[in-house]
Amino acid sequence: MHRVAVLALDDFSTLDLGVPGQVFWAAHDHGPLYEVVTCSPGGRPVRSQAGYSVLPDHDLSVLATADTVVVPGIHSGAPLEHGTLDEEVRAALRGVAGRARLISICTGAFVLAAAGLLDGRPATTHWRDAADFRALFPRVRLDPDVLFIDDGDVLTSAGVAAGIDLCLHVIRRDHGSDVANRTARRCVTPPFREGGQAQYIERPLPDPAGTSTAPTRAWMLEHLEEPVNLAALAAHARMSVRTFTRRFREETGLSPTRWLAGQRIAHARHLLETTDLPVGAIAGKAGFGSAVSLRQHLHAAVGVSPLVYRQTFRTPAGVG
Repeated sequence: MHRVAVLALDDFSTLDLGVPGQVFWAAHDHGPLYEVVTCSPGGRPVRSQAGYSVLPDHDLSVLATADTVVVPGIHSGAPLEHGTLDEEVRAALRGVAGRARLISICTGAFVLAAAGLLDGRPATTHWRDAADFRALFPRVRLDPDVLFIDDGDVLTSAGVAAGIDLCLHVIRRDHGSDVANRTARRCVTPPFREGGQAQYIERPLPDPAGTSTAPTRAWMLEHLEEPVNLAALAAHARMSVRTFTRRFREETGLSPTRWLAGQRIAHARHLLETTDLPVGAIAGKAGFGSAVSLRQHLHAAVGVSPLVYRQTFRTPAGVG
């Protein structure tokens, strides 16, 4: 099994700490895919702001046995306040870097950055902590607008629920969309969420009910294979193009065009993973029109061609 080690530090975020164990455990319907263990410095109890402590089963030595290391968010401490890290924790994390996959949830990115593991790399964290993060770690290429970033062997996510999104993404990357989708259903959560953090940033209240773009988004998902333009979408929503574009971005964090392209890519990836349809047929069903167009869009999104993607992420025989 793939071993996931969760590093618990003082003043940990309670949901962040529980997410990896719950989500990776939920994939067990498809066989024993992951083993999740939890550790702390010295194997000592760590305390949360919720009024309780946890006593992990392991000390930091277990990190050396892990295939993936997850760092949950913290609410206080040297990484958040000074950009520094206890030397024991820093050495343990740097010791597994390059061998194990590293994941942070929410302000866990401060811990990875304080260990010097995010320098020169793209990363994200909770949007409310973005300014502090930039001030402490100017060498990190921070993007506070996204729910998570996959930079290969280092993955970072935004606040709280984005940790669920990232764990499902990791399962999808490891075992394909069928396993990830079934895991999401078991956790009663969407396999992936639309947009980025921009939709959650505090802003003035939206306009009165009846002016949402949600019905049009639902219509778009049901008609991915059809060519559409912005004017037609605005007309479906019974709004001007300008109002529709503004409200769409307020609700999703993305422009209509970018959101639709993302949905089409997601549908094409699902078909590549779960069907034997030719690439040209998948391009048509996903709304790209031609295999060449699908190839260009998929390569821009994930860096590989449709055939390579299918060979890499096709659901393993006998799984599910």
